[in-house]
Amino acid sequence: MSGPIRDVLGAELPARRYDFIVCGSGSGGSVVARRLAENPAVSVLLIEAGGSDDHPEVFDPGRWTANLGSGRDWNFQAEPSPAVNGRAVPLDMGKVLGGGSSINALTWARGHASDWDFLAAETGDEGWSHAAVLDIYKRIEDWHGAPDPAYRGTGGPMFVAPAPVPHPLVAALLDGARSVGIPTFDSPNGRMMEGEGGAASRDMIVRAGRRQSVFRSYVAPVLGRPNLTVLTETLVTRVTFSGQRATGVEIVAGDASQRIEAGREVILSLGAIHTPKVLMQSGVGDESELRRFGIPVVEHLPGVGRNLQDHAGFSCVWEAGEVPLPHDNPAEATFYWRSVAGVAIPDMFVCQLGVPFASAESRAAFEMPTAGWTLHGAVARPRSRGRVCLTGPGPLDPVRIEANLLSHPDDMAIAVACVELCRAIGHSAPLRPFAGREVMPGALEGAALEHVIRNDSLSYYHETCTAKMGRDAMAVVDGKLAVHGLEGLRIADGSVLPRVTIGNTMAPCVVIGERAAEIIRDRHGC
Repeated sequence: MSGPIRDVLGAELPARRYDFIVCGSGSGGSVVARRLAENPAVSVLLIEAGGSDDHPEVFDPGRWTANLGSGRDWNFQAEPSPAVNGRAVPLDMGKVLGGGSSINALTWARGHASDWDFLAAETGDEGWSHAAVLDIYKRIEDWHGAPDPAYRGTGGPMFVAPAPVPHPLVAALLDGARSVGIPTFDSPNGRMMEGEGGAASRDMIVRAGRRQSVFRSYVAPVLGRPNLTVLTETLVTRVTFSGQRATGVEIVAGDASQRIEAGREVILSLGAIHTPKVLMQSGVGDESELRRFGIPVVEHLPGVGRNLQDHAGFSCVWEAGEVPLPHDNPAEATFYWRSVAGVAIPDMFVCQLGVPFASAESRAAFEMPTAGWTLHGAVARPRSRGRVCLTGPGPLDPVRIEANLLSHPDDMAIAVACVELCRAIGHSAPLRPFAGREVMPGALEGAALEHVIRNDSLSYYHETCTAKMGRDAMAVVDGKLAVHGLEGLRIADGSVLPRVTIGNTMAPCVVIGERAAEIIRDRHGC
């Protein structure tokens, strides 16, 4: 289904009580809502703060950056930090049907095998292991690349394919990666991510030139079901409780607020910023912080809002060379590699972009070309940690976000190694026909290079980990995604990750949604 959907969305609540209330229509929430609604005997309400996804900037892969800073973006901003030269880094997150999957760079990246085995160890639940998650990925994908039955599946809801018409720059980049000792693979979502990494043309959620968001893939095909209601432009302000049991949610739509009851469960899938915000507004969080704002404490969970992680991104930019760049691709090649010899798991990754891409500060400092390309690197497994804090008790009080990108010295060391690797590839023989002037950073070293990296660093839009799974004192949910100490409340989004996955986070959030739905159906026999 790819056309307008306004006419089949629930403009008004037909009921004030539903079996399940799913808050957030992003990569986790859309999956949970679809899977639960497959049982006609249960009623499901899916609530989205944003509006319709029926915009050309959403569907056209080449226009994805036009969504950033638009009304389809929450337009969060991190607090100024000395680790990024005192800058306030923008933190983009989707405020639209489909959430981040409707405004992101369309990359399907499963994460590294070690990510999932770590999650299984943290929770004591083998259902999160790489072997178990690989089965989920094979079940949910509709893979349209070279057959690979050991790693890929067909017939699932998520259309996934290699870049449809790769530019010759992509082949040259893969040759350049090989020239510096990085092995190449047919796909970044198979054997490559079980070892030290490699380079490949990336996998995308693009079909016939149109984005296939998680909402469009999971929810849109079943919008006509009478047991599924979707509310847009509706803000969830808090979860309601009777004792330690979640009983529903409070919402605001326009100027009106009301309560909706959940007969069985409330599922928060609001993302790593709003999930902890709503939890804290509901009385779930660090009791000292809650009392500071006069919020009655329902459950003391000091980990709510803590452990914020993201991939810090930084660019190496070249002007176009002899070979023209005829199409504005979002990103078609990627590589994952190690910063030093002997590291068994990739600790940095890079996406190739078909346009010059850099921070506003870098654009002011360097003369950007009208035509060019970028190697946009990232620290894959950051040690820097941030947090999300309330500034007041009200639903419209903004959150304070301390992203702390590159605040750990190990992250800067990896960033420097990543830039050096990007420059080596960019100046390699296979890329000479495509590379004109090196725009940034140039042959800098030491403090000068670190300054440029700090000035250029941006969020990779992979904000995660603020309501982590686990069994320690800072864990917020258990391996079944249930909030510790409470009943009838689960979380199904990237906030539950104890450690950000290596690479883009959309696909892991789909897996979290699938596991959440499976757990909920087993719990309630539905």
